[in-house]
Amino acid sequence: KPASLSHAEASALPVVGLTAWQGLVDLGGVREGDRVLVHGGGGGVGHVAIQIAKALGAHVIATASGSKREFVEGLGADEVIDYTAVDFTEAARGIDLVLDTIGGDTVERSLGVLRPGGHLVTAVAEEDTELVARYEAAGMRFSGIAVDPDPVALRGLVDLVEQGRLRVHVQEMFPFERVADAHRLLDGGHLQGKLVLTL
Repeated sequence: KPASLSHAEASALPVVGLTAWQGLVDLGGVREGDRVLVHGGGGGVGHVAIQIAKALGAHVIATASGSKREFVEGLGADEVIDYTAVDFTEAARGIDLVLDTIGGDTVERSLGVLRPGGHLVTAVAEEDTELVARYEAAGMRFSGIAVDPDPVALRGLVDLVEQGRLRVHVQEMFPFERVADAHRLLDGGHLQGKLVLTL
């Protein structure tokens, strides 16, 4: 475990970290200067993705509710779109990569914000052939993340943590006996970062 992370933070990082890394680096190929839109910037994967994209030199735009604006800006987002007040399709344009952690119609609507040749990577939506075909017909790419164990990516995450460029936010810790309470909070959505169960 990196010395700068608590045990709770270290336990919360691998899955969200690998999801964000594989979406941005392995599939997305994010480079310095790219415009990256992260849907769900205040959530588990989203809050880590913002920090990774910033470390790669991207201009990061994130969608989040107004109540998470300060949190998301504190992660390094260059722009925050309050999806409860503004339609992201009107607020973001010329995006190189969309990282989707929301699913639903967000995936389809994101087609309109991508630049020609842009890429949508989703952590939650199925790669249905009709949607892939629609993206390809528009000159865009569509990929789904299937998180795999990846020691190289884990090393990259640890390096960012040790450089002080990545931190996982644990909103709340629950003893295992309160797993039902944790599930209720999780099911309610609108988390900032991660929940951790302790044994």
